Formats: sequence, structure tokens, C-alpha cells
Amino acid sequence: LIVRDLERPGSKMHKKEICEPVTIVDCPEICVVGLVGYKPTVRGLRAVSTVWAHQLTEPLLRRYYRTWYAAKKKAFTKHTANYDANAAAREANLARIEKNATVLRVIAHTQPNKLKLGSKKAHVCEIQINGGSMADKLAFAKTLFEQKVSVDQVFQQNERCDVIAVSKGHGMEGVTHRWGVSRLPRKSHRGLRKVACIGAWHPSRVSYSVARAGQNGFHHRTEANKKIFKIGAEASKTDGKGNATTELDLTPKDITPMGGFCRYGIVNNQYLMLKGSIPGPSKRVITLRRPLGAQSSRLAREEVHLKFIDTSSKQGHGTFQTQTERAKFMGL
Repeated sequence: LIVRDLERPGSKMHKKEICEPVTIVDCPEICVVGLVGYKPTVRGLRAVSTVWAHQLTEPLLRRYYRTWYAAKKKAFTKHTANYDANAAAREANLARIEKNATVLRVIAHTQPNKLKLGSKKAHVCEIQINGGSMADKLAFAKTLFEQKVSVDQVFQQNERCDVIAVSKGHGMEGVTHRWGVSRLPRKSHRGLRKVACIGAWHPSRVSYSVARAGQNGFHHRTEANKKIFKIGAEASKTDGKGNATTELDLTPKDITPMGGFCRYGIVNNQYLMLKGSIPGPSKRVITLRRPLGAQSSRLAREEVHLKFIDTSSKQGHGTFQTQTERAKFMGL
């Protein structure tokens, strides 16, 4: 939870304190390892060519194998060994991309070694580069090779972003929980958590609009226009001041609450503080993107000035904000 003064002229809550729920997203840097160009065809985009960086990290190479410990680990070994010898072919591929491609995307991967997830395989994605000519895009993409890209290079405070994730799965569910239909009377024959009539005799098929049992959750979902309240620094780069302090709350404290985040642990990397909730459980990878529409409304342009960030324990009532406060109260 956070406390802030609402800046919304015309609202009854203007200039008053409000308390809002937020979501903390752990955002370690991503690593750019290649680029790929696409050209349009009648069947959609088609890849022109792909160019890889020289040194590729182990988390990326693990993605190419099911069992890393038993694998021969040959992926990209010839590419790395003959990188300088293949310079002419690489430049030819870049020239083909510049001549034929209209869309350029960099290949980036996550760094699971910066998180305690139990997984060592990187997630790989393509990120499109927009603006300027193809030559400008290629020049910019090549400067990113083997570089780390942090979240504050893409997003800014007070902006909005779209969150793409897979929602929390609930497996096979009945109609009552899946669609919220009313239960039948108590004396109903053969169960009451059902839909009584699933359609007329004719047309002799069940309409798509009738509530039925089936898979609930674990769906791909996009939530648009999430307000970014804060972009926090890494915990190790704050010189002991903490990354959850505000102008009115100068207590040195990090964003990790007392006892850690439930089912997650400690946040040591940069983080995003988003308004409200996002799809999916803890530890699930999510994709953040710039909003598709123009953010010109008064609500979108509202500036956020945080007054207080609650770091009390999320596993109970949460009495103390820091370990120092708890030790002082307990007399330890």
C-alpha cells in the first residue's frame, strides 16, 4: 500500500490523502544478444536474416537444451570460435537486412541468475526497434549487443505501461465458479451447481454463450494503461538509504517488506511500482510494453508524489515498518 496526495482537479478528493494498493514488479536487466530483420509478404512478415552477438551467456544456451548437465553443450560453439573469420558474411547479412527489411527487432533474454526462481534457463523474446531509417535502427541495435538494458531506459515514472502475462490457473472448474451463475434450489436432482437449461430443442446444438464447465485461468491476458508510481533503484546501490524512502518518510528502508514478499522473497534488483494488480501468481514472467494509444487524458498525465510506502509484514497484521523499529519496540 502507498499513501499520496491526489492531484485531480474537479474531484472531491483533490489535494486529499488517499491510500492505494500497488504491485511490485522485480525488474532485473535484460541482455541483448542479436537482431533479426523482417520483410512483409502476402502471408505476413518473413525473416530476412539473423545476426548474433559474439559472446552468448549460459542462461541463453541452457534454453537450447532440455537437460543441460547431460548435454554436450555444443550450441553456438562454432559461431563463437569463428566470429572474426565470419565477419564478411555477417556484414553481408546486415546489408541484406538494411536493403530488404522493413521491421527490425533485437533478440533479448532475461537473467534468471539474478532471481531466486529455481530456474536457470533464460526467457528469450524479440523487441521491436522503431523510429528513423533502417540504417539508424541497425546502428542503434549493434550498440546494444552484449549490453544490459534496464527498465529505467524504457519506462519513466508517471507514465503508463501495458502488462502482458498468463493469469493464475485454477484447472477444470464448474459453471458456478467459472461463470458465476446462481446455484439451483437445494432439492434439485443430480446436483445444484449447474446450469438448468442449456438451450432449446432447436437449433439442435449448444450455443457458445451458454455457461459450461471447463478450464479456468492460465489464460494469456493483457491489461492496458497501468500507472507507474515509482521506478526503484537496486537495493545495493542506495548507499544505505534504501529504495523505499519518500520526501516525507526518510526512514532508510528497502521495498522488501518485513519477512519478505509472500511466496517470493527479497527484491534486490530494480523494481516497478504499478497501480493495482496484474495477472498471474508470484514468480511468473511478465512482459511490459509501452501503451499502444496516446496517453493524453488528464488521468494519464497526473503526476504522482508518494508520501509513504508501507513495508510492514504481508503475512499478518504488520505492526513494524523496519527491523530497527521492531528491535527498538521489543527492547532487543
